[in-house]
Amino acid sequence: MENILYAPWRDEYVTNQKIKGCVFCHISKNADDDKNLHVLYQDEVCFIVMNRYPYTPGHFMIIPHLHTDALESLESESWLHMSALAQKSVRLLKEGFGAQGVNIGMNLGKAGGAGIAEHVHMHLVPRWERDTNFITAIAQTRVYSTDFEKIYEKILKLIPKYLH
Repeated sequence: MENILYAPWRDEYVTNQKIKGCVFCHISKNADDDKNLHVLYQDEVCFIVMNRYPYTPGHFMIIPHLHTDALESLESESWLHMSALAQKSVRLLKEGFGAQGVNIGMNLGKAGGAGIAEHVHMHLVPRWERDTNFITAIAQTRVYSTDFEKIYEKILKLIPKYLH
């Protein structure tokens, strides 16, 4: 059997493609490249994109098109829209994807742990009982047990049923 080490952070090095500026604004402005950027959904307020550095298979983010690092400056309507998408997305992950639970979170600012601090975003992380193991704790390594592209395609097919 073949062993695969999942290392998406190497993609930039291998493909020599570096996004200048805010990666989320780049995704927002390039709707014609949704498939390559792993966008699951877009509307006038937000978009949903797969996390390129997932904690578990199916980890994605809800992101407002508006570039801001301050949740408190986001219009209430946009926040409510993000929340409604999160609610529908939880149903998608549980019913359609088979998750037994979901973590939802936002890391605001670099000090708050945000990897991309300049643009607010909400993480949805599907969870299963016993989906963690010792390697994460002792080796600072995540094991991604399935193909990223297959997961993207599977969730993309669920979007019309759960988000429209």
